[in-house]
Amino acid sequence: MKHLKTSCISASTLMLVLALTAQAQPARSSLYADLGGDTGISNIIDESVLIFLQDARIRASFKETNMQRLAILLKEQFCVISDGPCKYTGDDMKTVHQGMGINAAQFYALAEDVQIAMDKLGIASSVQNRLMARLAPMKRDIVLPKTVSH
Repeated sequence: MKHLKTSCISASTLMLVLALTAQAQPARSSLYADLGGDTGISNIIDESVLIFLQDARIRASFKETNMQRLAILLKEQFCVISDGPCKYTGDDMKTVHQGMGINAAQFYALAEDVQIAMDKLGIASSVQNRLMARLAPMKRDIVLPKTVSH
C-alpha cells in the first residue's frame, strides 16, 4: 500500500511539473498575428506597392496593372498564406503570370522589395523569414516561359 501511495504521489508530481512546463513555454503565435493582422498586412502591401513602382528592375511589369486591385489581392493572399481568417479571390499564380515572361531576377527583386517594406515597418527578420519561406514556392508558378503568339 505504501508503494502504491508513493507511486500516486510521484505520478501526481510528474503531471504537475509537465503542466507547469507547458504553461511556461509561450505558444508560438501565428504568422498572421506576428505580421500585425489585417492592419499589418495592409501596411506591408501598401509600402511594397510604392517600392515596386519605384524599382527600375520591375516597375515596367506593372505598367498595365490595376494597382488598386493588385494591392487588394496581395493583401488577401498574404493573409491566407500567413494563416489569417481570409479568402483569396484572385486567380492562381500560374494563370495570372502566364505569358508575362517574368524571370527569376524579377521575382527576387519583388521579394527584396517586400522585405524592404517590412524593414521600414519594423517587422522582425525572423517574422520576415517565415513569410518569405511561404512565398518562395510560388516562384515555380510565377517564373514561366513567355508564350509566343502567332
